[in-house]
Amino acid sequence: MITGIPTAGVAKTPFTGSYDPAALGPERGAFAPLDDAGGTVGRALRTQQEVKPVYVSTGHRIGLDTACRHVLALAPEYRLPQTTRLADRLCRDALASGCA
Repeated sequence: MITGIPTAGVAKTPFTGSYDPAALGPERGAFAPLDDAGGTVGRALRTQQEVKPVYVSTGHRIGLDTACRHVLALAPEYRLPQTTRLADRLCRDALASGCA
């Protein structure tokens, strides 16, 4: 890795794997393992009370517990972390204005 900066994945839908929705509580911070091919590849993490979870995975130089703590810290008001939410909004605005 060129920069050595820790990275983690956060998505609105799971890229791979599945989880048991019954194992995921309704409260902020609740999580369930996201499993694929017999191993855990991430977590379904609820960032707000009774909203759909986001899907967190490790990347480079970061563990799953730490990645989930950061996601929760960056999502104080909305389902998505502020950084992801802002990037998504900027991309959608650029596409809508024809700057693709």
